[in-house]
Amino acid sequence: MKAVLDILDLSTDELEELIAKAEDIIAHPAKYAHAADGKKLATLFFEPSTRTRMSFEAAMYELGGHVITTAGVDSSSASKGESVADTAKTVSNYVDIIAQRHPKEGSALVAAMHATVPVINAGDGGHCHPTQTLADLLTIKREKGRFDHLNVGLCGDLKFGRTVHSLINALARYPGNRFFLISPPELKVPSYVKKAALKDRAIPYLQTEDMLEFMPELDILYMTRIQRERFADPGEYERLKDSYILTPAKLETAKKDLAILHPLPRVNEISVAVDDDPRACYFKQVLYGKYMRMALILKLLKEQETDKGVARKVDFSGPEYVRDSLRCKNGRCISNVEQELPQVFRRGADGVCRCVYCEAKADPEP
Repeated sequence: MKAVLDILDLSTDELEELIAKAEDIIAHPAKYAHAADGKKLATLFFEPSTRTRMSFEAAMYELGGHVITTAGVDSSSASKGESVADTAKTVSNYVDIIAQRHPKEGSALVAAMHATVPVINAGDGGHCHPTQTLADLLTIKREKGRFDHLNVGLCGDLKFGRTVHSLINALARYPGNRFFLISPPELKVPSYVKKAALKDRAIPYLQTEDMLEFMPELDILYMTRIQRERFADPGEYERLKDSYILTPAKLETAKKDLAILHPLPRVNEISVAVDDDPRACYFKQVLYGKYMRMALILKLLKEQETDKGVARKVDFSGPEYVRDSLRCKNGRCISNVEQELPQVFRRGADGVCRCVYCEAKADPEP
């Protein structure tokens, strides 16, 4: 069964296919008004969300389908201790497709391993958020007309920012792109993301704490908020929360055709005075996310017709996998809370073992 857990689950050809479908939906909405008649989407959101949940629900309704929802742990059996695996098995009996958000990293993989309908990762902790990246890509395509030879600045919380990790992975597959990673030292892009997406491909990138230093070079500026909910220490959040605030004055040296993106919600990292700047694209981004989710739902429903009722097969028996001799030390990983979930690490070509659920590095190495 097809699942979209990471943006890398979609090839560049599939991304282009989804963008073409989304643009056709924009141009001819009536053509798709009954495309999902009789189909049901479950939105399983165990973490707060406004845009993503409502976007999925609006997408399904505009395709003619139906939605059943769980919004928050307290309104589901998760509050009674039910596992992600059991929830996925249960809900598969009621619907044709699942969109899940969960605070634990790797939870989407666990759901996909047990569901018998397609699963879309709507965010698993600080790990991945592929459908936000689909919204980002359609915005970039419509604003810049291309995905290659772009100078891309990413600013704010680059450590816990799952949207940042997914966008880097997506754009790193296109030639000529350069990345400017703007953050406090404490919130830098995780080393495993930089290594796999950038270093191993010899893709140029710069790390800096200065938002203004490279502003004149940027084609895209992707702002993110400092995420209070990802910090174990409230004092650390208070110290870092105002690290970057984009104002009209800071855009004076920027290109006239700069595209300013933000996955939202915004706190104060973009002044409301920027909203009227024609370069501000973040509210367009919200709308484009709905169209890309419509395209993705249609793609997965079509694929479901050929292998309905079959859970995603994940084989951890190969020689690259290390089972049960290591334990993931990432407190945000699903493997540390899910009942009887095997501890599995994958050994990369560099010899480093990483958790298959959250991609945290094994410590100590075997």
